[in-house]
Amino acid sequence: MTDVFSPWLTAVLAYVVGSIPSGLLIGKLFFNTDVRLYGSKNIGATNTYRVLGLKAALPVFLCDVAKGMIGVWLMGPAPETMRIGGILAMVGHNWSLFLGFKGGRGVATGLGVLIFLVPTVSAMCFAVWAIIVYFTKLVSLGSIVAAALVPILMWAFNAPLWYIVFGAVAALFVIVRHRENIVRLLQGKELKVVRTKSGDTK
Repeated sequence: MTDVFSPWLTAVLAYVVGSIPSGLLIGKLFFNTDVRLYGSKNIGATNTYRVLGLKAALPVFLCDVAKGMIGVWLMGPAPETMRIGGILAMVGHNWSLFLGFKGGRGVATGLGVLIFLVPTVSAMCFAVWAIIVYFTKLVSLGSIVAAALVPILMWAFNAPLWYIVFGAVAALFVIVRHRENIVRLLQGKELKVVRTKSGDTK
């Protein structure tokens, strides 16, 4: 896309696409519910599931994944700029233009970036995430571990250095956004993924 529009314009578009608050829009438009008022107050798929169930969480998850993929695509076809597009989509999701520069954790959007750039690594990380969540019901733990594995798996598969650097930066974004969750995990107070319209943690 950068060969059609200027790199600056596509960079802005990648950020704006990432900023679209899927959870908030789907919750309000189809379920008359602001997910920011319940559970962890987060707009991501996990809290959407907690508040509204799978019928709302699945579309939110898919939309958030798509944001990451679109961000990469917008900055193509050069691999260097595609990675930047992925980071910008994650920045948009985490610090949304439409939410006063607040947002989600960037996990699903980051997965979308990985699917586009390194599908094998994304599949392995998703499998690890799914196993951890299945046995512990702790989405945050699964997200943190899966994120940390991204640059390690890229290195193990002999990915180019800049892919590994990108993986490390993306992983850092996700882990930093989970810093409060890490504290609660260490304290044994992290909320498991269950249906509720009350509570104050993720």
